[in-house]
Amino acid sequence: MGASPGGRWAGLSLRLRITSLATAVTLACLLGLATVAGRGLGPLLLHAVDDELQAELSGAAGAVVAGRAPDPPDGLDVRVLDTAGRPVGDGAPPTLTRDEVRTLKAGIPTTTDGRGAVRWHGAVVTAPDGSQRLVVVGAGLVGQSAAEDAGSRWLLVTALVGAVVAGVAIWFAVGSALRPVARMRQSVRRLAPGARLEVPDAAAGELRALAADFNVLLDRMDTTTERLRRFTGDAAHELRSPVASIRVQSEVAVTNPDPELSHEVHADVLADAERLSALLDGLLALARSDAGELPPAESVDLVGEVQRAVERAGEQPVPIEINAMTGRAWAAAAHTEIELVLDNLLRNACRYTRTRVVVSVLESRATVRVLVDDDGPGVQPEHRAKIFDRFYRVSDDRARTSGGAGLGLALVAELVRRRGGRVAVGESPDGGARFTVVWPRAA
Repeated sequence: MGASPGGRWAGLSLRLRITSLATAVTLACLLGLATVAGRGLGPLLLHAVDDELQAELSGAAGAVVAGRAPDPPDGLDVRVLDTAGRPVGDGAPPTLTRDEVRTLKAGIPTTTDGRGAVRWHGAVVTAPDGSQRLVVVGAGLVGQSAAEDAGSRWLLVTALVGAVVAGVAIWFAVGSALRPVARMRQSVRRLAPGARLEVPDAAAGELRALAADFNVLLDRMDTTTERLRRFTGDAAHELRSPVASIRVQSEVAVTNPDPELSHEVHADVLADAERLSALLDGLLALARSDAGELPPAESVDLVGEVQRAVERAGEQPVPIEINAMTGRAWAAAAHTEIELVLDNLLRNACRYTRTRVVVSVLESRATVRVLVDDDGPGVQPEHRAKIFDRFYRVSDDRARTSGGAGLGLALVAELVRRRGGRVAVGESPDGGARFTVVWPRAA
């Protein structure tokens, strides 16, 4: 099947589309003006004849008042009539009807359509002997219709020629205006990695803004590429460690078929497999969050979710206390997100605290907050800005003796921020770390 007209139009170059549209608009405007001017050409010519006849009528009327015979110029017919429309003296009577005579006596021009269209002007004057005379002046309108048609045709031809000239001028003007954009495109293609476009001076306002936007886009792409490269490298490193451990321990179990050693190896393999599964789950959750695959927001009771999270934590070396300032606090989020956030925060707090963990739920007019306090070593100020980055650890513990994979807090921050909330870490009143999570309050 062929392409649709809209598709073919969109496939044309911007220069051709602008030129075609501007030329079409110009042609339509010029044709409209030519049509209007052509319709006004007849009245314009008639007005010129009226002006000439009125000037000649004034001279002829003055001659009659002075007792002289008017001297008609070439091309004009000057008659002196009585008030009944009959000629005074010698001469053939004019082809004027009684109604036309009455119209001329009233000083209104009229046009007769006898053997040829004639335009007449008239005026009543008093002769020296006291008699009333009707002085009329006429001019033939032969050829006026042909002049109107010829003038209209020439106006249309002029409109077409003007549209063509305008189209050519627009073509070159658009090409000149787009030439800097074409040079910028070539510059973008030749850019080396990490390089940026040269921003034009302030005189080129649109080009300057376009170059600045290109540079912002390049910065964003470089940042995304660098983050993806770092994320991929860290993920490969994190996955390599448990996989290598499982492989080594499996080789030991194969080469030493000792039941006691095999049980110990299986326990270690199970621990590494669980760590690998948790790492893959975290990576999958982050990938879904990056892709925007989030369930729709709903009203979630944070107090109830905190209680269920404490129950899921089970037996811990330290107690987990709940401090809720209200019976219920409704957050605009999803149950699965809040479960992930609370589970990660409680797991992190229980890992580092010494005596207890306190979870507080606070509510304000626009937000609801969850505070998780511990009395562990805390987070030093220089690490607080990066602790929510992926694979970031306060201490580079690759052996996993005390830390996780470095994805839990990153997942917490990502899920909360995508709901319009925020996360922060500070110092707890107990001397450890305080993690603060803020969600928008549900309606």
